[in-house]
Amino acid sequence: MGSTPASSEHEIRGVTVDGQTYRAVLRVGFDGIEYIGKPWFIDQVDSNLSFVDHGAVPGSTVEEAVRKAREFTQAELAHRCHRALGEKRRFGKLRRATDEMIRQIKYLNRVVINLQTGVLERDDGHQEIQRIQNQILAIVRSLPIHAGVEDD
Repeated sequence: MGSTPASSEHEIRGVTVDGQTYRAVLRVGFDGIEYIGKPWFIDQVDSNLSFVDHGAVPGSTVEEAVRKAREFTQAELAHRCHRALGEKRRFGKLRRATDEMIRQIKYLNRVVINLQTGVLERDDGHQEIQRIQNQILAIVRSLPIHAGVEDD
């Protein structure tokens, strides 16, 4: 049995808030019980500017979480975008790198558990662990680039 990726990203649709247009995407990860989607709002002009809504969109499958997010009305999506913009961080790139590292660590834990319980074959599990370690190391190497750099 193959393993599930740590997270996936799904396009929802565009939303305009205060004259700015954002691409709304849902990043979905598995927490061991259910799939949890986090809405992200990416500036249409500068894709390096993105803001996460702290609200979650849960689902029993990735598809269910994505379906729920796509069913948001424009007003609901705009409210979530407002909330995300209201809580934006000064060091967004560093935060995104940190969040991705945490997602990879959680995924690593799931892979090791699946390997220990026999859900994942030994060779496949060890290859996946090596891939995850390489991704985590790449993130760690990028941290000095992002540290202390404020978003525009």
